[in-house]
Amino acid sequence: MFTGIIQAIGKIKSIELGSFCFQAKKSFFDEVKIGDSIAVNGVCLTTIKIDDNYFKVDISKETLRCTIFSHLGVDSLVNLEKTLRLNQGIDGHLVSGHVDGIVKVVGRSIEGKSIRFKMKTPKNLIKYITKKGSICINGVSLTVNNINDCVLDINIVPYTLKTTTLGELEINSKANLEVDIIARHIERLLYFEKNSYEIYH
Repeated sequence: MFTGIIQAIGKIKSIELGSFCFQAKKSFFDEVKIGDSIAVNGVCLTTIKIDDNYFKVDISKETLRCTIFSHLGVDSLVNLEKTLRLNQGIDGHLVSGHVDGIVKVVGRSIEGKSIRFKMKTPKNLIKYITKKGSICINGVSLTVNNINDCVLDINIVPYTLKTTTLGELEINSKANLEVDIIARHIERLLYFEKNSYEIYH
């Protein structure tokens, strides 16, 4: 599990045969070992090699299909977060690292020191998103200001712009989206509650 609070900005060092190598500051790798999970732009990936300032992962065709990794190249910047430890607090919200879909930036405007984005969301995911609820965009825990049809209104404050890659998003940029996992579990529970008679009789 993760929290959506980004711990470092990394960079794609190399891409070859489904393996991605990510570079980051040396301090990010404290207590990281081979086999650990790291969220890269919100995608939970398993480390297969670690050095002083980089780590390597394998990315499946399914992950490439469901995320923005197929759109990224060498030197692209990414958001990084190590897994949540049981003795840590949760400053963002519970994030699984399993991307649900891809959003597209359809609006971007400066508001004081902040940036307000409008992001178009896949229709099948909008039911899991609520005004003032939490979502995860490229690994960053964010609050939805408003929803109009399938377009989310999101305000990114200066601190988040400084410590993540979200400020680089422009019109037509795409980003990974994970909806609130609690909403998904509630839907599943309600489904079985509604269909329990047919299932057990």
